[in-house]
Amino acid sequence: MADRPRVFVSRRIPEEGLRLILEACDATVWPDELPPPRDVLLRSVEGCDGILTLLTDRVDAELLDRAGPQLTVVSNYAVGFDNIVIPEANRRGIPVGNTPGALTDTTADLAFALLMAAGRRVVEGDRYVHDGHWRTWGPLLLLGTDISGGTIGIVGFGRIGQAVARRARGFGMTILYHDVAPLPDDVTGPFGATYVGLDELFARADFVSLHTNLTAETRHLVNAKRLRLMKPSAVLVNTSRGPVVDQKALYQALREGWIMAAGLDVTDPEPMPVDEPLLSLPNCIVVPHIASASTATRARMAEMAAANLIAGVRGERLPTPANPEVYGAK
Repeated sequence: MADRPRVFVSRRIPEEGLRLILEACDATVWPDELPPPRDVLLRSVEGCDGILTLLTDRVDAELLDRAGPQLTVVSNYAVGFDNIVIPEANRRGIPVGNTPGALTDTTADLAFALLMAAGRRVVEGDRYVHDGHWRTWGPLLLLGTDISGGTIGIVGFGRIGQAVARRARGFGMTILYHDVAPLPDDVTGPFGATYVGLDELFARADFVSLHTNLTAETRHLVNAKRLRLMKPSAVLVNTSRGPVVDQKALYQALREGWIMAAGLDVTDPEPMPVDEPLLSLPNCIVVPHIASASTATRARMAEMAAANLIAGVRGERLPTPANPEVYGAK
């Protein structure tokens, strides 16, 4: 029997995908909950034909060099791939896989959950009760912002942004969006979504939901200037990438009342240190990057990541390549 391809899997993934990898490959799987330290990761990829990575694993020239020239694929267990230096993979002709579409609705659900929880002060209310402060009903107790009939501004109108818009439409919201350019009417028409400039979006929206990739242009896209444009009753939600928001500016905005509240699924860095000033604020909800954390979605992601890995080590085109241009270069 011919030798099976050798792969390294940098964390245990759901069995739906892991089983496929173990059946097809000679796989080493990092068993711990925390990611492998950098030196361990570098040693582990040496001589591998394929690598399955997570967002916590930096895939750069150093790692690709340590893996060796026989490496044929990097499969990322994520939709995003800002942990991977794509030009370095392209230079070596290595396809990179990701898991687009698998978590669209699950992420949109979480974004809307954060929007509603922050806008209606659900977490503050829960703490209020558990801390023993609830003595009576009061007309001014924990007043929030109405979701129904409000205006939502969606930054990044791709799959997830559009899924958020579908939910907002069900609440009778006015939908504004901003992207790199206005999208065709057949895309935005079903949502009744209106393209506006970024500053106008921040100024008009009751809720701003971020769904943009992390690039040099989007880093600190939400800064003090744009936070000052927002309404004092407005809510900011981030389920994209932590560095899209300037957290120091957000802390000042929340503490001084420039905006009412924020809900963050992603932070900079991750994990967020326990002494981070934002965690001291009652009007900031922070959850540990769980937008895709449903059983069904994580299983789909595992199957997609496994399919990319196995195709790559077999010399086949990846089902969902993040860098399809690599095939044209060969």
